Amino acid sequence: MKTNYPLLNKLVVIPFLLLALSSFAESKKAQENDMDAYLLVYFTDPTHSLFMALSTDGYTFTDVNQGQPVIAGDTIANQKGIRDPHITRGPDGAFYVAMTDLHLFAKQLGYRETTWERPQEKYDWGNNRGFVLMKSYDLINWTHSNFLFDEAFEGFDEIGCAWAPQTIYDPVEEKMMIYFTLRMGHGLTKLVYAYTDDDFTKLVTKPKSLFEYPDSTIQILDADITPMPDGRYCMMYVAQERPGGIKVAFSDYINKGYKYEPEMVDQEPGACEAPNVWKRIGSDKYVLMYDVFSIQPHNFGFAETSDFTTFSDLGHFNDGVMKTTNFTSPKHGAVIQLTKKEARKLAEHYKMNLKF
Repeated sequence: MKTNYPLLNKLVVIPFLLLALSSFAESKKAQENDMDAYLLVYFTDPTHSLFMALSTDGYTFTDVNQGQPVIAGDTIANQKGIRDPHITRGPDGAFYVAMTDLHLFAKQLGYRETTWERPQEKYDWGNNRGFVLMKSYDLINWTHSNFLFDEAFEGFDEIGCAWAPQTIYDPVEEKMMIYFTLRMGHGLTKLVYAYTDDDFTKLVTKPKSLFEYPDSTIQILDADITPMPDGRYCMMYVAQERPGGIKVAFSDYINKGYKYEPEMVDQEPGACEAPNVWKRIGSDKYVLMYDVFSIQPHNFGFAETSDFTTFSDLGHFNDGVMKTTNFTSPKHGAVIQLTKKEARKLAEHYKMNLKF
C-alpha cells in the first residue's frame, strides 16, 4: 500500500537548523499567559498515521487537514504504522512528538508476511521494538528518528513491546525524560522511564522502573505525568483490572515515589485507556482525556478537575460539551496549549478557516 502524503516536508535539514537557531535565540519557555489555543494529536486505526486538530476554546476541535493525516505512518515507521502519539513542549521552545512504532494490520496491507513482526508465541500480541521520535520548532518542519531497543541496549533482544511513549522535561536532570510501557518477552507490561539526547533522536539511558503496582499480577500501562500547582507530580495510568480503567498516583519527584491510590478516576462503566491531562488556559481546571475503546464507535471521554481528587464527567466527543467538527473516532491522543501565533501559522499552512 502506497500513500501520497509528504514525508515531513522532505525533512529539509538546513532550513530546519536555521529555524531552530532563530527560535532558540528569541524564545523563552512559553508561559500560560501567552497561550491562546489548543492542539490535539491523535491517530486512527484505519491509517496508523499522525493527525492534528486545533481548538480556540478547549471545547471544540477541528482537524487541521480535513480528517486526513498530517504525516503518514508508512513514511516514518519501521512497521509502516504509528500509534499512541504524544506531544509536549520543551524548555528550548521545541515541540517533541513520540509515537509507538507498531502496525496492527501490516499483514493485511502487505507490509509483512506475518501477523506480527515476531512470533506471537514468544513475544505476545502486538509486539514491537521501539519508537518514532520527532522534533520541531514550528509544528510543520520536523526531524525524525527511529529508535529500536534491541539495537541500542544490551539485554533487550527479548523485548516484547515498547508502547505509548510520553515525554516531559525533568528539571533536576535537565533532560527530556521519556516514560512508557515495557514488556519483556511474554511477561506483564510495566511502567519505566529513560532520558533522551538533546536532539531527540535516541534514548541515552537504559529504562528504569517508574512505578510498581501493589498487585504484581495486574498489568499497568499508558502513564501520563502532569506537574501540579503545589510542586508535586500527578501520574495517571491504566490498571488492567475488570474493567480496566484510569488510576492516579502522586509524587514529589518526577521519576519515582508515586503512591498508590485504589480508586478509578475515569467516568466509564466499561474499559478505557490512554489518559492525558491538560490545563484550561486562564483557569484552575484540568481536563482528563482518555480513549474509550469499550464502546462502538470508539471515542474519547473527558472529566474535569481542579484538585486532582474530584472529577466532573464531561461525557464523550459530540455527546456533551466536548465537540469535533470534521473528524470521528480518534485514538490515543494528547493536547497541549499553543500561542495565537503558533496556532495561526499551523492553520494557515493547512488552509483552515479557523480564525486566531
